[in-house]
Amino acid sequence: QVQLVESGGGLVKNGGSLKLSCTVSENISRIITMAWYRQAPGKQRELVAQVTRSGTTVYEDSVKGRFTASRDNARNLMFLQMNSLKPEDTAVYYCNAPRGSMGFIWTWGQGTQVTVSS
Repeated sequence: QVQLVESGGGLVKNGGSLKLSCTVSENISRIITMAWYRQAPGKQRELVAQVTRSGTTVYEDSVKGRFTASRDNARNLMFLQMNSLKPEDTAVYYCNAPRGSMGFIWTWGQGTQVTVSS
């Protein structure tokens, strides 16, 4: 079974930065689109950013200009650089690969907690 391991989260102050990593236990070069998601307490999981195999990115409106998603297909890694963090960014962050209406390609990992203090 493919494993997803998210890392890099932590506690930062308002305006701070973090870089998240997603390690996938299989070759991701064939995966067209990967994505970052987050789930805040009491809320549903939401899409934050998508990055294609070629590096094209799409962002949720609230993170545009602050977050940057990228991939290293050779090392089976995906990243999320988060700058100008806000308290409302506080959530558990997950990575996965969407499969259209069929859900997601992989079983969810444990995620990494990001907490932004005001």
